[in-house]
Amino acid sequence: MMRPLSIAASLALLLTAAAVTAQDAQPQPASDPATATAAPAPAAPAPAAASGDAARGKGLTYTCRGCHGLTGYKNAYPSYHVPKLGGQSDVYLRNALMEYRAGKRKHPTMQAQAESFSEQDIADIAAYLSSIK
Repeated sequence: MMRPLSIAASLALLLTAAAVTAQDAQPQPASDPATATAAPAPAAPAPAAASGDAARGKGLTYTCRGCHGLTGYKNAYPSYHVPKLGGQSDVYLRNALMEYRAGKRKHPTMQAQAESFSEQDIADIAAYLSSIK
């Protein structure tokens, strides 16, 4: 009979798998000395900001509405007035989520939420929230 893994064991397994995947993605050194000394390839241009899909963004904001959708709501940790997001600019919303995701803005709940979003998720969320009047 197999026992389910504990949370710590599951997390350790997940982190190990991620490390192995990241290690496998590393470029391998060239075995030919002539190619090892070649000039590096020019850097690719930075990707353009993803175009947001407001319809998809609406679905992604389901958990956001729990705090940001209630008039006068104050978040419990820490006691913090939760700002209204509807109608904010697309650029502001994208920047805020990116900063929470990178840890530049400090709020545990928002950091946890933003860390789960991809670039496309953030673009979609910003497109939806900025469209609300």
